[in-house]
Amino acid sequence: MMESTTASVIPAIEFIGVEKRFAARGKSAEVLAARDINFSIQPGEVVSIIGPSGCGKSTLLNMGSGLAKPSKGVVKVNGEMVSGPNKHVAFMLQKDLLMPWRTISENVEFGLELRSVPRAERAEISTRLLAKCHLKGFGEHYPNQLSGGMRQRAALARTLAVDPLVLLMDEPFSALDAQTKMILQQDLAETVKSEGKTVVFITHDLAEAVTLSDRILVMSERPGTLIEEIKVEIPGRENPMQRRKHPLLTDYVSQLMALLKLDAHSDVH
Repeated sequence: MMESTTASVIPAIEFIGVEKRFAARGKSAEVLAARDINFSIQPGEVVSIIGPSGCGKSTLLNMGSGLAKPSKGVVKVNGEMVSGPNKHVAFMLQKDLLMPWRTISENVEFGLELRSVPRAERAEISTRLLAKCHLKGFGEHYPNQLSGGMRQRAALARTLAVDPLVLLMDEPFSALDAQTKMILQQDLAETVKSEGKTVVFITHDLAEAVTLSDRILVMSERPGTLIEEIKVEIPGRENPMQRRKHPLLTDYVSQLMALLKLDAHSDVH
C-alpha cells in the first residue's frame, strides 16, 4: 500500500483495495476503469495524481467525494467510510461554476447558506477568504466582471468557505494562461499551507505536480492502477515559484516523463 510513514495518524483520505467498473453503453460487458487502488494521504499533505487521459484520475476524486461508489473496496475520509456526499470534502474543477446571478461574495457563501450558517458569520468568512485569495474589494462584483484567474480565485474561496478537511482539485488551472497559472499556483500553495488543508490534485502538467506536491502518485493506462509513488524532496512547498527555480525540478519532470512513457512528440507537458 502506498501511504505515508506516519501510521499512527488517521489519514485524511484513504483508498483501500478500490476498483471501479462502468457499464459499457450498448454492451453487456463492463469497463474496468481503475483497479487495485491503495493509498492514504495524511492531514496537511498535498498529493498530485498524474497519468494518461482516461486512466481513472477523475474517477478517484468522484469516489473520494462520494459522488460515485467503488465497485470494490473502500474509500475513507478521516477514518469514516465514504457512502455519499461528505461534508469533510470539497471539490474544485477546471470550470469555476460560479453562479452568474450571484455576486462573488454570494457565490463564496453559497455552501454556508446550505448549511444554515447565520448571515453575519457567512459575511465574515467570505470577507476573510476573499482577502486571502487576493480578491479584497471584489465581493460585490459579478462573475462576468472578473478575469478567468480571478474567477478561479473566487472558486477557491468558495471551496475553502465550508472548511473542508480535504480539497479535491481536478485540473483547476488547466484553462489558464501560463503566467496566470503560476500566480494561482502560488496563491493556492500559500493558502493551503496557512489553512492547513489536505489536497488531492489532478494535473497533466508535470512541472505543476512537482512544484505543488509533497508526493506524486503515478497511474498506468486504463484500467488505471498506481505504478509509482515519488516523494518530492525540494524544500518550500508553500512557494512553488521558488521550487520552479530548483535544479532538481528538471530531474523530477524527466522521471515522470519516463514513467508515463512520454516522448518529444507527446502533447502532455
